[in-house]
Amino acid sequence: MVDAIKSLRRVVSASVLRLSATVIALVALTLAAQAASLSDTFSSHSTASKSVVDHSALDRLLKTYVKSSADGLNRVDYLGFQRDGHSALKAYIGKLAAVDVAALDRSEQFAFWVNLYNAKTIDIVLDAYPIRSIKDVKLGGGLIAAFTGGPWTAKVVSLSGVDLSLNDIEHEILRPVFQDPRVHYAVNCASIGCPNLSIDAYTGATLDAQLNAAARGYINHPRGFSASGGGLAASSIYDWYKQDFGGSPQGVLAHAGVYADAKLKSAMQRAGTIDSYAYDWSLNDVRR
Repeated sequence: MVDAIKSLRRVVSASVLRLSATVIALVALTLAAQAASLSDTFSSHSTASKSVVDHSALDRLLKTYVKSSADGLNRVDYLGFQRDGHSALKAYIGKLAAVDVAALDRSEQFAFWVNLYNAKTIDIVLDAYPIRSIKDVKLGGGLIAAFTGGPWTAKVVSLSGVDLSLNDIEHEILRPVFQDPRVHYAVNCASIGCPNLSIDAYTGATLDAQLNAAARGYINHPRGFSASGGGLAASSIYDWYKQDFGGSPQGVLAHAGVYADAKLKSAMQRAGTIDSYAYDWSLNDVRR
């Protein structure tokens, strides 16, 4: 009888494992199909468009509540923002939700998606504040969110009748549609380890200069790259999204070398590879 029960348990366990593998595979296929659909849905643009989205409301809020510090980090006064600026931020996000993105040219679209991502991230943090890390925010979003924490997989904004998550905006629209690795320096995840939240809202007219400045600022800060004893440490961003930066540590260094100052570039050349990666998920809050 005992042997029969053990045998039954083995059969059940094997069946559960096969079912789990099937479910995971189906989820992966579904996510891939959704990703392709989102990229297709938001890939259209108007080459001759003169339309300009007004981001002045976000610009004023950023200049009020984002504080530059001597250590090279931009920190956010979330307490003041929550008290005096949150309603204005929500109104700005509401206006973005009514924009016909397909009627914009590529630069305007890029600026639009970055500003929407950053504004919504701040909004989510303000809704939950005080918190120690954005990873402490729980908005649902399925199995992935349960394991990783954070709000990135939850649907948090609707545009053209499509519900979008922060992950959708970054990984299914910005990265595949624009194919520009500098996007990683523009979107901000409200963490110390992330590239700075810009004090200026992005605009189509100034986009290229803003992206280059963001890349230089991060790459030449110890959060981006740090040389010590002949070795080289880098942000985990360059590990997580290696494929966007050439697909290898050497590809990452080739990319970063375009923006690195002379001292860092020399250290990169001596090291020849990246020895370790790190990331600080602490909230980019002002120090009080």
